[in-house]
Amino acid sequence: MSTQGLDEFAGWVEGLMRRRGYDIDSPRGGGKSRIADEAGVHRAAVTRLLQRQSMPDLETMRRIAPLLGVSVRDMLIRSGRVTPEELPLAADLLPPNDWQPTMEDFARWLGVPDERLGVFVKVVNQFLEPDTEDAEETAAAEARRTARD
Repeated sequence: MSTQGLDEFAGWVEGLMRRRGYDIDSPRGGGKSRIADEAGVHRAAVTRLLQRQSMPDLETMRRIAPLLGVSVRDMLIRSGRVTPEELPLAADLLPPNDWQPTMEDFARWLGVPDERLGVFVKVVNQFLEPDTEDAEETAAAEARRTARD
């Protein structure tokens, strides 16, 4: 990471800390210690970041992010470790609302090998498509039960 990238990231984190009420500016304000204690990280990790000496590791980001009201994803992207394309939002991965998956889609998601795909679809469809004979028999049995009661 470049010095400029570290400086920008640290500036962003400083702003978040100040907005959340952490006194990181006065020497005895206790903000650095407080956030380190609340996050369960070493105070040195917070100090090194704020002094632009080093980028926090993933675990430190994971612990600090909720205290600052941001996602770990935002921290990772802002830090320059990943791009938004490398860490897409779950909503970006969803298919369009009108998309209906096919039996073949389900088979692929379940890891059914291509050579078994036809068998998978045939078997599953037997469970999904009611057999008209069975449906008529079930309806007749239900009618007899209702008549008895």
